[in-house]
Amino acid sequence: MEPRKLFDTIPEQFDKYRPRYSAELFADLIAYAKIDPDKTVLELGSGTGQATDPILATGCDYHAIELGEHLAGMMKRKYGMRSNFHIVNDDFITHDFGEQKFDMIYSAATIQWIPEEVAFPKTFALLKPGGTLAMMLTKADYKTPNVELYNKIQQVYSAYFKPEAPYAHGSFSYENAVRYGYVAFERREYHGRREFTADEYVAFSGTHSDHISIPEPYRSKFFDGLRETVLAAGNKIVFEDTYILFLTRKPDHLQ
Repeated sequence: MEPRKLFDTIPEQFDKYRPRYSAELFADLIAYAKIDPDKTVLELGSGTGQATDPILATGCDYHAIELGEHLAGMMKRKYGMRSNFHIVNDDFITHDFGEQKFDMIYSAATIQWIPEEVAFPKTFALLKPGGTLAMMLTKADYKTPNVELYNKIQQVYSAYFKPEAPYAHGSFSYENAVRYGYVAFERREYHGRREFTADEYVAFSGTHSDHISIPEPYRSKFFDGLRETVLAAGNKIVFEDTYILFLTRKPDHLQ
């Protein structure tokens, strides 16, 4: 299975354990892009709504495109009764948006799955003059809160982490947006904290694409090893999160 489609195999687990983003980040984003009921917004790869509620709550004309059939289905069940909610289950790379234009396009840990030479020109073309492209992701640090636990977890990874579909999208560079006509690129950071029990940590770990693809006999040994390691550390693991928001925009004078 194509790696970016693996998330669609675990919609309920994905919905429960994938990280949300800080309220401060969304307040800044909404103010920056001046999102209100008169604006039209597109979310790329909405998942099950990890970054949807604050934008939808502005009353904007909200649109989402989601590759996963089951993820899109959950989005419809959660938000389908909202009059300003619209979603299409399709691939952004090939989808024809027709004459649609947007005041803001945003991505929460999605755009890096799309080749830069597609992602930036296509979003640029879909934005209205002066429109905003916003890209966010989470960097999770569980080493700083407990180095000993971190080192023991790395031993489990070394022994059993053998994914069939390794994550291979580290080459995507958010800063390269300016090579495709975007201007005023900036990076902002926000911070949060999560705490998991052993079972919760295993469930969260199982939402990463490369972790989903670990085959047996490694899969059981890997997740059992994670669970036992966190249980032995007091059944608690802490993540110190950094939420990164990249902002850039289409020049005002370009159609």
